[in-house]
Amino acid sequence: MTTDTPEVWVPDLSEATVYIVGGTSGVGLQVARQLVRAGTQRIGLVGRNTERGEKAAAEIRTLASGVWAFFAAGDVNDPAEAARVTEELSASLGPADILINSTVSAFTPQLFHDTLPEDVPAILLQQALGPINMCRTVLPHMRAKHGGAIVNIASDAAKHPTPGESVIGAAMAAIVMFSKTLAMEAKRDGIRINAVTPSLIRDTGAYDRVMAEPFSAKLFAKAAGLASLGVAEPVDVADLVLFLCSPQARRITGQAVSPNGGISAG
Repeated sequence: MTTDTPEVWVPDLSEATVYIVGGTSGVGLQVARQLVRAGTQRIGLVGRNTERGEKAAAEIRTLASGVWAFFAAGDVNDPAEAARVTEELSASLGPADILINSTVSAFTPQLFHDTLPEDVPAILLQQALGPINMCRTVLPHMRAKHGGAIVNIASDAAKHPTPGESVIGAAMAAIVMFSKTLAMEAKRDGIRINAVTPSLIRDTGAYDRVMAEPFSAKLFAKAAGLASLGVAEPVDVADLVLFLCSPQARRITGQAVSPNGGISAG
């Protein structure tokens, strides 16, 4: 028995316009590099540091002929800023077919009783609000086109209680549940939304920050010992992101996948 499925527009990566929030360093920048290798030619990078952003866009443009990488500076935790950078990218590259949110806050793990009360709102909002704002700005175009893909990068702290990450974990859980619920809302418009939830990622600024603090260094050194398949590197996360954005994942939505080398399961 066969059933008719509604026609959904699923662009090949070589045909897509991709926006990467947090695309100026770490995992986000590695995603941009991998996209170029997959044939993508229109890539928008979003970040707060103009110098780093322009440098990243220049690098991406050198990776293959015909690639246009454009940087838009802004803090997407502000809804108005998220709308502005989306308009800038759309004017230069066209509306987004794929959105990747790879934002990272500056906070490191800390036991809750040592966390200043005034830091709690910032920990929550600096991690979770940007992806929410950016999803809102790109959805109208994706709905009109009846297709698109969004990947929000959170962390395993969204799924597994980790000492020192009570508030960070709450923010990550917010991203994951937002992604899953929005996936159920947006599927009728042909839009797929997934979350990627790594644990440690070597060779990133976030990794360096947590390893520089005695408490979090001890915590994550123990976690790394559980990664029998190896601690993830930016390329591991980037390859998973590209798969979830590709036509090969056209039936996958509302999932939270953890490339963590075996640190945890589920």
